[in-house]
Amino acid sequence: MKTLGNIIWVVFGGVFIAIEYVLASVVMMISIIGIPFGIQSLKLAEVALWPFGKRIVHEESSSGCLSALMNVIWFFVGGLPIVLTHLLFGLLFYITIIGIPFGSQHFKLMKLAFTPFGKEVINNGS
Repeated sequence: MKTLGNIIWVVFGGVFIAIEYVLASVVMMISIIGIPFGIQSLKLAEVALWPFGKRIVHEESSSGCLSALMNVIWFFVGGLPIVLTHLLFGLLFYITIIGIPFGSQHFKLMKLAFTPFGKEVINNGS
């Protein structure tokens, strides 16, 4: 079922969101300072292309407050437009009953786009 959901997702706009993430990643990786942000954007692109069957968990690491600082910088550098894009598409998909699973995926991606540092994407198995 999740494969069918992913195929429908890609056909109805998932590929465009993934392209948005990849383009943002390329722009951020122009400078050395932007490389960590570009890597996070690529992580978001992977989830945005094939979101069904994946879940986001908080990563327990020893980075301390570095993740929080990077999330604050991320929000102002590129996170806000991406969060607003997911919010808009999520609300549009929630208009119909058929679109609710896709709206839920946009809201899941919105939470990840809001604070990507310190998060890990886990596959839910086969």
